[in-house]
Amino acid sequence: MNKKRLLVLVLLLAAFAAFFVFDLKQYVTQEFFESQRARIDAFYAAHPLQTVAVYFIAYVAVTALSLPGAVPMTLVGGALFGFWLGTLLVSFASTVGATLAFLAARLVLRDWVQSRFGERLSAVNAGIEKEGAFYLFALRLVPVFPFFLINLLMGLTRIGALRFYWVSQVGMLLGTMVYVYAGTQLGQFRVSAGLLVAFALIGLLPLAARRVLDALKARQVYAKWKRPAAYDYNMVVIGAGSAGLVSAYIGAATRAKVALVERHRMGGDCLNTGCVPSKALLRSAKLLSHIARAKEFGIAEAGARFDFADVMERVASVVRAVEPHDSVERYRALGVDCVAGTARITTPWTVEVQTPQGPRTLTTKSIVIAAGARPLVPPIPGLERVDYLTSDTLWNIRTLPRRLLVLGGGPIGCELAQAFARLGSQVTQVEMAPRLMLREDPEVSEAVLQRFRAEGIDVRLGHKALRVDGDGARRLVCEHAGAEVAIEFDQLLVAAGRVANTSGYGLEELGIGTTPLRTVATDESLRTIYPNITACGDVAGPFHFTHTASHQAWYAAVNALFGSFRTFKADYRVIPWTTFTDPEVARVGLSETEANERNVPHAVTVYGIDDLDRAIADGEAHGFVKVLTAPGTDRILGVTIVGEHAGDLIAEYVLAMKHGLGLEKILGTIHVYPTLAEANKYAAGAWKRSTITRGQWAALDALQAWRRGAGSFSAVLRAVLAMPRDRRPAYAKSGAAH
Repeated sequence: MNKKRLLVLVLLLAAFAAFFVFDLKQYVTQEFFESQRARIDAFYAAHPLQTVAVYFIAYVAVTALSLPGAVPMTLVGGALFGFWLGTLLVSFASTVGATLAFLAARLVLRDWVQSRFGERLSAVNAGIEKEGAFYLFALRLVPVFPFFLINLLMGLTRIGALRFYWVSQVGMLLGTMVYVYAGTQLGQFRVSAGLLVAFALIGLLPLAARRVLDALKARQVYAKWKRPAAYDYNMVVIGAGSAGLVSAYIGAATRAKVALVERHRMGGDCLNTGCVPSKALLRSAKLLSHIARAKEFGIAEAGARFDFADVMERVASVVRAVEPHDSVERYRALGVDCVAGTARITTPWTVEVQTPQGPRTLTTKSIVIAAGARPLVPPIPGLERVDYLTSDTLWNIRTLPRRLLVLGGGPIGCELAQAFARLGSQVTQVEMAPRLMLREDPEVSEAVLQRFRAEGIDVRLGHKALRVDGDGARRLVCEHAGAEVAIEFDQLLVAAGRVANTSGYGLEELGIGTTPLRTVATDESLRTIYPNITACGDVAGPFHFTHTASHQAWYAAVNALFGSFRTFKADYRVIPWTTFTDPEVARVGLSETEANERNVPHAVTVYGIDDLDRAIADGEAHGFVKVLTAPGTDRILGVTIVGEHAGDLIAEYVLAMKHGLGLEKILGTIHVYPTLAEANKYAAGAWKRSTITRGQWAALDALQAWRRGAGSFSAVLRAVLAMPRDRRPAYAKSGAAH
């Protein structure tokens, strides 16, 4: 810190300390004013300008130094100077003082804060750069936020000083007028109707301010668009995947007139190319893996003869069996107008649809964007020449690839790599990261990797794809350890992730932006810059799961339809997911890696499923349950389960975290024996055992010895007194808890 900043900091601290050391606070209270009212009134009558000057300077000093007293001084201003002069003085004095506090915080701390926490503050800086004035105005209008804290925190951001001044001047004016008016009534020392109204306004100001801010912002974004005189629909939903279907269902359930626009197939990715077909394929592949393990189950010999085309036909039949749940017929029966075609939003209230019969314009009160996502295809030179597959096109093949190369080590790549290996393909899986399933803990990745290699999958980690050679033998050329490696294949499956469908819907023309993750930019209520246009599902992110798409759809639909009355913030506190490899990997909340990266204090308990009776009986004695808890409590921060039916087992922890239940409750719940679900109880038991200290254990030993007559009561007392000093865990590691 340079000398100038140090001097300012010392002066500020000295003035702040003097305020309390010399008890100057007594002079900026309503009580002091009331006790000296006669003398102050007389001085003001004799020296009006001096009184105004002293009051103004004192107010500036109090606010500039972030001292307590601004509220009583405002009330005193109203009582002493009346409403109009009091409002004028307080408005300018408070803004000048706030700006001085803002500049002091900027001079002393901003550079240090930005250099130390710049990466974490990048989103804040971007928001301030884009809408800093609006954020400040919102904070000033809502007096729930401490006046002095806003000054100091804004000084740490990059908002300009001049902008800070004028926005503060305008934003604080309404609150200033209410408080000054309350002061004029207090000055009469009686409870009047005006006084009651003033305090009612103070209480209602946060609600009114929010309404005013929403209205101002909406008016600004809607200004250039012509609103229809009437609407064809209450809501138009773009996309009939999981998010769109649930949104339309909710709209219809609230008796809204809803149009659902889909350009491809009802059900979206989940039904047609994602969850449903992939799990049907995995089921067939798992059956073959069990047949291959026949000897483990006491069966001397077993085999299976199958045609890959029949397996894929079964997958298609499963899709057809589920299809009626998402069909046009079902939704039309619910009252939804299903429109086949490509939608484009032309104004905040109109959607143009290119249908097979020609263009059709839909006018609507609100719009839900649920356009989904598509497979991400990386720009690898030569890739377009080899007729590659993705999770969208995979389901059309009927011939098993002899040599399949899977590009990607995430959930989709891992699930499909294992499925095709079990079906008989020679599978090579390429991942540029140092391990599979990078979002999970290292031991999770290792467990999946070991199973993959045991099943004959050639997993190539740390391999970066450079190009595809398609002349003659098909080869993927990768960079590994500084050298080029060529991998031959017959069929290439690209499973490098998914990207939201944000182009072609008119978002650019409406000014609806995207996030760094390339999803539609929304607020916490899933609203875009236009309050009547919301987004949900994969197109909104941050999760690409069917269950989160359905979860978001409720908020998107309700906020689109009823946001003018009340909005709801989407709740992402407890989001579970499962990767359906074998072993399955399920997680909810924090992983240990994430907790360490975020410096979240935590304790780790691990229960090995190889100890579980049912897992042993089923021949699935592998995997573990890992639970993260807040230190010293049973509050669950996160759970990872690796093993058979992990996706089913995680549900108990999801329920516990959602409703604030700890491991004590799970431990005290009766679980059926023998089931895999007992693993959850035993993990809770392992946590309980880990909380016992050596001091507690020694005290119990002494107590039981005394009760048997093999020890003295004094030994019990000594052990009890020693407990707080020996708080080392009685068990070095948490393990089985039968």
